[in-house]
Amino acid sequence: MSSTDKVFAGSIPKLYDEYLVPMIFAVYAEDLARRIAARSPSVLLEIAAGTGAVTRAVAAALPRGIRYVATDLNEPMLAVAAHRQADDDRITWRQADAMALPFGDAEFDVVCCQFGAMFFPDRIKAYGDVKRVLKGDGTFVFNVWDRIEDNSLTHDATVALGKLFPEDPPRFMVRTPHGYYDKDVIRSDLEGAGFRDISIETRSELAHAPSPDYAAIALCQGTPLRSEIEARDASKLQVATDLVAEAIRARHGSGPIEGKIQAIVIEARI
Repeated sequence: MSSTDKVFAGSIPKLYDEYLVPMIFAVYAEDLARRIAARSPSVLLEIAAGTGAVTRAVAAALPRGIRYVATDLNEPMLAVAAHRQADDDRITWRQADAMALPFGDAEFDVVCCQFGAMFFPDRIKAYGDVKRVLKGDGTFVFNVWDRIEDNSLTHDATVALGKLFPEDPPRFMVRTPHGYYDKDVIRSDLEGAGFRDISIETRSELAHAPSPDYAAIALCQGTPLRSEIEARDASKLQVATDLVAEAIRARHGSGPIEGKIQAIVIEARI
């Protein structure tokens, strides 16, 4: 993982929330919310909450009496999430590292995480800390992206940027968001952390965007892919965005577009 892979700063958090969340994250947030609501938790922890896509979906699915702690390592992302849900007194927002959760043992009924495990430097260590803060009958619910070839818009963007920077193609999307999809590895990591009751499934959905330009802004400017582009040539951010938009337009049309997205959803118990 590159040192820039976890940098969500500057304008990235705002663009991430406005563009990327509705395009690819919201549908999976609703899926996690349904799974969590089915567990009827009274005390819930979310790690790697980002700008709050899952937080909003889960909060809408759960009753008034719950206690919900939403955390993220990146404070600018968490600030966007907290602003979006400032009027929900069930939620406590807290900056926290998933590698060393600042909570007591057996404190939560459910721990959830949407598309965050790919960023953990040591997944077995992180999963072990999740196990520590879960109650004995608790559940860890999370998802990760499947391989990039099964996520068409992101794959289109990666191929297009490889042509713009052939000597040093930006590989953030392949390396990190879409770099942790082997189900056997995921299961082994969870077992290494002490989880035994593990279910893993593949879930395909469709990403929707009002235009190719919208999708290109989401991917090139609302993720750490932006940092990779700017590290190669800061003057080419708009050129790169336009090139990705043209590649998406060529495959998906000029009007409202849709493209396959695919994730792996995991539920693990002790």
